[in-house]
Amino acid sequence: MGVAIRDILADFKSTVEWESLTGVAAVDAHNALYQFLSIIRQPDGTPLMDREGRVTSHLSGLFFRTVNFIEKGIRPVYIFDGAPPEFKTATIEQRRESRRVAGEKWQEALEAGDIEEAYKQARSSSRVDLAVIESAKSLLDLMGIPAVDAPSEGEAQAAFMAARGDVSYPVSQDYDSLLFGAPVLVRNLTVSGKRKFRNRTLTIRPERVVLKEVLEGLEISREQLVEIGILIGTDFNEGIRGVGARTALKLVQQDAFAATLEEKMAGFDAAPVKEFFLHPPVTTGYDLTWTPPDEEGILELLCEGYDFSPDRVSGSLAKIVTKSGQKTLDQWF
Repeated sequence: MGVAIRDILADFKSTVEWESLTGVAAVDAHNALYQFLSIIRQPDGTPLMDREGRVTSHLSGLFFRTVNFIEKGIRPVYIFDGAPPEFKTATIEQRRESRRVAGEKWQEALEAGDIEEAYKQARSSSRVDLAVIESAKSLLDLMGIPAVDAPSEGEAQAAFMAARGDVSYPVSQDYDSLLFGAPVLVRNLTVSGKRKFRNRTLTIRPERVVLKEVLEGLEISREQLVEIGILIGTDFNEGIRGVGARTALKLVQQDAFAATLEEKMAGFDAAPVKEFFLHPPVTTGYDLTWTPPDEEGILELLCEGYDFSPDRVSGSLAKIVTKSGQKTLDQWF
């Protein structure tokens, strides 16, 4: 879910064209895989599956979106979550229960013939498990795309790499990257395009948020941005009921963070959460090397292993391998 600070970021988000996003993108892998699993489904909510009943929605999204990145001059690196901090346990359990309930409601809606409700509940039942992660890493390896295993939160690792200048920007749907100190956050890269929403077709475009502009515009520090997150609730703590982003901003600007916690959240120690955002566990042990894709290996994995269409996979690969008069992958990498 991430931290709900969207309401105070409206003036600092800008829609950007793909051409301005060339460079190295650190993609929050868990976030992206969840989006693929949620969106790439049949009208009744059934995910894409192979003949053995294994879900393949994430592989479809990962492959075709990564090809799209490469075509547009973006070199992706996917950052995978490591061990969550202990104070995230409650959030994890809540999400697990929410997915379970959504799964039950999905089946009920199917039995009732309510296709729209079935699709909605099916999306909410999506989960990224070990099988999804391992198959995604196998595909990335064959595509020559680097993957980084974060010691803890993937967004924290991506923000760290961006602050070091090793990547151009992190990619995530959540705003946590800003609290973790990412200089720039790019959203909607993994979900851009036309999407159906409540019987309407919407066009989702990439958008960029610059941390410096946010802090200067709101006249707060990054530490205060973290305090706003704590007041409204993060993945690591429950917020104060009735306190949204705008109210939290006013409280922080008035230097009332500590007093508000003492009054509304007596007994809660915010220090560990704040410390985690400001100084999260990260690693420098990563290798950002991109190599040309193993075409035969990709066809074997996707087509022979998961029943993908050979023509469609080959057609996409043809877009990023040597073509007459065009830059080759060897030159690009």
